[in-house]
Amino acid sequence: MKKSKARASIYVEDARVLAINVLPEEQYILRLASPKCAAAAQPGQFIHLRCDDGLPMRRPYSILSASPTEGWIDILFAIKGLGSRLLTDKKPGDTLSNMGPIGEPFAPTPERRNVLLLGGGVGMPPILFLAETLAKDTKYSPLVMLASERPFPFDTTPNIQEMAQETTGDGTPEQATMTLSRLADLGVRGYLASQRGYDGCYKGYLHEMADQWLQSKSHKDLPQIALFGCGPPPMLKACAMLAAKYDVICQLSFEENMACAVGGCAGCAIPLRRDGQDMMKRVCVDGPVFEAREVYPDLFRHA
Repeated sequence: MKKSKARASIYVEDARVLAINVLPEEQYILRLASPKCAAAAQPGQFIHLRCDDGLPMRRPYSILSASPTEGWIDILFAIKGLGSRLLTDKKPGDTLSNMGPIGEPFAPTPERRNVLLLGGGVGMPPILFLAETLAKDTKYSPLVMLASERPFPFDTTPNIQEMAQETTGDGTPEQATMTLSRLADLGVRGYLASQRGYDGCYKGYLHEMADQWLQSKSHKDLPQIALFGCGPPPMLKACAMLAAKYDVICQLSFEENMACAVGGCAGCAIPLRRDGQDMMKRVCVDGPVFEAREVYPDLFRHA
């Protein structure tokens, strides 16, 4: 994975709230005017946000989207505790201390032009940011698969006929007939999974749908595929297992509780194996994106 200069481009800004959209089941999208962060943000990075002046401890949030020209960033969050609940009280014009962008981003390479993007639950934002970025680059052909056990926090739409024709027989389940409107607008193929019985969604786990797609690929196709994932720990391990099974490269974005988020406390460190050596690496600045084979080396032992 190529290393970025992420640590040298962390900015602290008084970010102005531009909008907060209320979504089903205590989900929200918050738009912040944070020009320096927006100009430097890359898919997979996150911000460390002070949710309220009365709550000094910051909270990490993945970046969903960013506009370098207009100077804003979006984050998606669900109410989990005091910090996120305080965020829901913010109004346009309020100011929050924002630190970011932080961390090593995803690092796709043109040699692997067929990019499979998997996002589960609160792991959807960095995947959608990556899809949005890759859609602007003709060197890549992204396919996005998302899963949620809450209502999807974005508008959905039927997969357009032209996309369906392109993917006939490619291993995608017929029941996965819906996608996100924001993906369709980008011209990016997308499929949804959920076990809650939502219309147009694959009724099962995200990695099962991805497995069907990968299984349909030939030995000639597989070397051109890269897998990128973000979501809860069981999903990340399932992604790594898929990568090992089909011998495709895989980068995963991890989430951990963080205190400082700039590498000082090392409270977010996770074990991995790199160049044959066991070590601890900090999710905040050494990640949050890591190679799957480094975090789950035993899965790749026979790959």
